[in-house]
Amino acid sequence: MAEGTVLKQVAGRVATLTINRPEKRNALDAATRSAITAALDQLERDPAVRAVIVTGAGDKAFIAGADIAEFEGRAPVDQFRAMSEWSVYQAADRFPKPIIAAINGFCLGGGCEFAMACDIRIAADTAKLGQPEINLGIIPGGGGTQRLPRLVGLGNAFKLLYTGDLIDAAEALRIGLVDEVVPAAELMPRARALAEKIATKSPVALSLMKEAVRASVRAPLDEGLRQEITLFGLAFSSEDKREGVAAFLGKRTPEFTGR
Repeated sequence: MAEGTVLKQVAGRVATLTINRPEKRNALDAATRSAITAALDQLERDPAVRAVIVTGAGDKAFIAGADIAEFEGRAPVDQFRAMSEWSVYQAADRFPKPIIAAINGFCLGGGCEFAMACDIRIAADTAKLGQPEINLGIIPGGGGTQRLPRLVGLGNAFKLLYTGDLIDAAEALRIGLVDEVVPAAELMPRARALAEKIATKSPVALSLMKEAVRASVRAPLDEGLRQEITLFGLAFSSEDKREGVAAFLGKRTPEFTGR
């Protein structure tokens, strides 16, 4: 289904969102940010969808950043008002289902920030990643200064942020910015295979797992451990847990319902 600059396709339990502005290297303008947020909201409420892949149209770019044309002539106060549009990054971060970024080309600025807000990043071997905002005399505004150090460490983050340099997929894998690199032709098949495998798991456990793991980077260890045991209790009392145990003991494949 087409949603303007965002294409949504659901196959089985996996949805794919494609950022569809190839003539702009899939740059994020206000309309596209809003469309992504709306699509994620729809997918969150669709019980048939258990995992989501996000990629870019064409073979040149995942998301090549924000649409710089929108910056021209915008007063600082207008830019601050526009920050509500940047909730797209939080929408990805807080999305309760597994979300995979399939990085098929340039992944820069806001595009890199969006990918970092996803749970798993798989990159084509042709991909280029970076945070080049410094070259415009600004800093990242979609979480780049916060998520990048958590993924790659302070030194690597400062190097990328201070220089604005782009790195290839192999270097991104080495420093931890992406989780897997595959040949470009294998990117979507690999992302789908992973998403489909994840989608066979308990939706209840997946959502609680995501909440627990996110706590590991947002809370002190003691608080995170307390949250984990609380979430464990919720999972343990679910119908999916009962189905999982029964299937294990009965030597059959579980059929999780998300309850």
